[in-house]
Order: sequence, then structure tokens, then C-alpha cells
Amino acid sequence: MARFVVVSNRVADPRKSAAGGLAVALGDALSASGGLWFGWSGTVVEGGTPGEGEVHTQHAGNVTLVTVDLCKEDHDSYYLGYSNGVLWPVFHYRLDLADFDAGYIGGYRRVNQLLARKLLPLLLPDDIIWVHDYHLIPMAAELRAMGCKNRIGFFLHIPLPPPLILAAVPQHEWLIRSLFAYDLVGFQSQADVDHFARYVGQEAGAETLDTHQFRAFGRKVQAQAFPIGIDVDEFAALTHGKDAQDMYQHMKKEYSRRRLLLGVERLDYSKGLPQRLKAFRELLKNYPENIRSATLIQIASPSREALDTYAGLRQELESLCGSINGDFGGLDWMPVRYIHRNVARKRLPGLYRVAAVALVTPLRDGMNLVAKEFIAAQDPADPGVLVLSRFAGAAEQLKEAILVNPYDTHGTAESIQLALQMPLVERQRRHQKLLERIRSQDIHWWRSSFLEALAACSPD
Repeated sequence: MARFVVVSNRVADPRKSAAGGLAVALGDALSASGGLWFGWSGTVVEGGTPGEGEVHTQHAGNVTLVTVDLCKEDHDSYYLGYSNGVLWPVFHYRLDLADFDAGYIGGYRRVNQLLARKLLPLLLPDDIIWVHDYHLIPMAAELRAMGCKNRIGFFLHIPLPPPLILAAVPQHEWLIRSLFAYDLVGFQSQADVDHFARYVGQEAGAETLDTHQFRAFGRKVQAQAFPIGIDVDEFAALTHGKDAQDMYQHMKKEYSRRRLLLGVERLDYSKGLPQRLKAFRELLKNYPENIRSATLIQIASPSREALDTYAGLRQELESLCGSINGDFGGLDWMPVRYIHRNVARKRLPGLYRVAAVALVTPLRDGMNLVAKEFIAAQDPADPGVLVLSRFAGAAEQLKEAILVNPYDTHGTAESIQLALQMPLVERQRRHQKLLERIRSQDIHWWRSSFLEALAACSPD
């Protein structure tokens, strides 16, 4: 059996349940092959040399974890500058928030070269390599330049924008050319694949070999949608755990006379939080029967707090919550409970289960696994309703949700009212369909289908 090598910006111990979805998805394959997980250590070294970093090795069972330190200059240009200051906003369609500092791309390339240089001596000839996300787009190109012949796949966890938006990125041609160093490129949705196909056709004159294969820059690449899922059984089991049950019973008792609407995400401008709060205000204004009856719990966990954009977003949300509570609240009821801190993962299923409506309304999202977690946590006999943005990658799969345009606050308010009034039989029908779909395309399906497609890629 070929060894499995994972390359990502951050590395986690796959044995720990709190390590995150990627660890859950890849842990079995890594363990089965005695695999290697490689990436940045998370350590920033003050005064270090650009393009250099100390390598650390540890073992998690039979999985080898190898990480590399970054100096402050490399971290600031590669991670803060290009990855999160350019690629993140542009790929989420926010050109107005991108910082196109000319120096950032040099640091981005330098760190990818550093990581490739440190990884190459660790590779075996038959290793299967899977690179993850926007931080590491040029990784395969750097490895190929150093003579690496291994089969390499790449998965983009965030959206790929349309060609005209993508073309706003300085040196966008180099960035997309780098993807042709991979054998297989995976995207979250068919819309992302279509954007890729249009870009390489218009900008690179790529030849379309078949439905999924393209040739340009002297290489061919397969591009395909692999929507990421969750471990449905694991999350459903969490729903019956003590922490989740305690949360469920407490919230059910405290809000016995209310219907709960719930939003859970990181504090990020891509999540559409101001638009969601404005839609909730519109709901209370247009349907006053919800006053003292419906409560919105909005959890927005801290994210990149040092950046001015996020500080401004937090201020806007706090202002909106205060305005709604001031206009509609009373001594015995506040319409919005805004929580700016993390909620333990073991407690979240209980919160999902007690909610009558989940509001998952990003302005743009690669997939959005909160939507799938909400479905997995529901009581099939009395399920809540998912209100989902049509601009989340999950919307391609979860068509039985109530799909909304988050920019249309009036329309979103109307959809929330529809969700609150939905009859039990209709809620059950929709939930059954949604649950079937997230079970059939869960996290294990995602991993196995990608790796099977990568193994089937013909050598170029």
C-alpha cells in the first residue's frame, strides 16, 4: 500500500476528536498507510531568516507529523498578507477588502518553496500526496521544479470566483498555472469547477479533453467537484452525549415560551451577519406576532481580531444587536442574544437540536458544514428548518432547505417566517431528504472519492 502524505497550512493530531474536520477525514487513511502530515508549525520566529525554518518531527501513533517554523517576515507576507489579505477576500468576491501589496506574493512563493524544499527529502517514490487549500496552491509546482514525480492532488476548501474576479489578483496567470502541476484539483461545488473551466479556457486557451480534463501549459489536469461532508454518525452520537443533552435541556427550559432561531459561525465578513440581523429586524417589524415569541441566538466566535476589517465588523454587529434589542425588546424578553466567544463542540449539538430554525446565510462560502451539522443533530420526529444561502456551496446538495438570497433582507425575512410557520409533516419530509443526502456524501465518501479519482488519473 502506498503511503499517504497530507500537506496543509496547519497540522493536527488525528487521534484527537477536537483536531477538526480535516483530521477526522484523513486520520483513517493516514493511520492505515503509516502516513505523513506536513505543514507550518504555527510558530512565528522573531528575527528569523526569510526562506528558512526549523523542522520538527513527532509521532501520533503510526502517523508522522512534521512541521516547519516561519520567521515573522515570511508569516506576515505569506499568511497574513497574500493568503488572508488577497486570496481570502478575492475568492469570497470581496475585491474591496483585498490588500494588493506587491511584496506579499514574493513571501507567498518563498514560503511555498521553503515547505517544498523541506518536504522533498521526506518523500518516498510511491507516496500519494494530497495538498490542501489556498495557502499552498503553488506547492506541486515547487515540488515538480525540484524533480518530484509523485502523484499529487489538491483540494480548495474555499470558493473559486468567476474569471473576471479572479483576474483581479496580481499574477493570477501564475497562480492558476500552478494548478496544472497537480494531477487532480478538487473543488467544493460544480459552480467552482465551472469557474475554473471558464478561466482556463478564456485566459489560458486550455483544451478541454473531456468533462473533467483540461490541457494547458504543457500539462493536463483533472478538475472535479468533491463536496466535503461531516461524520454524520459521530455528530449524531454527540447529540446524545452528556454535554449536548445538558445544553438541550437547559435551553429548552429557559426558552419554553419562545421559538429559537440560531446562527453559528466565525466572525467573518463572508458570513453575512449584518444582513442576517437586518433580516431578523425586518421579520419582527413585518410579523409582530414573533415579538416575545422568537429569539435569535447568534454565536460569532473570534476570528483574526487584529485586523481592522474584523474589528469594524464586530462593532457593526454589536450596534445592530443593540438597536434591535432597544427597538423591540422588553424587560422580560430580548430578541437577540449575541455571543462573541467559542462554544464547546460537544455542547453545540444540543443547541442545534433545540433550535426551530437555523440561519446559515453567508454571502459566499466554500461549503459550510454548520448546515450539515444542524441536519445531523435534529430530532427526526420534530425537526427544525434550515434556512440556507444560495451562495453557500452546500446549497448545491441541500435543495430541500429554504434557499435565500442573503443580500435581499426582505426576502430572507419572508423565508424565516415561512420556516417558523412550516407544518410538521413538511418539516419531516424535508429533513428526511436532507439527512439521506448528507449520509450518502459524508466525510468518508469525500475522502475516498477524491483518493480514488487521484489514483485513477493517468500519468501526463
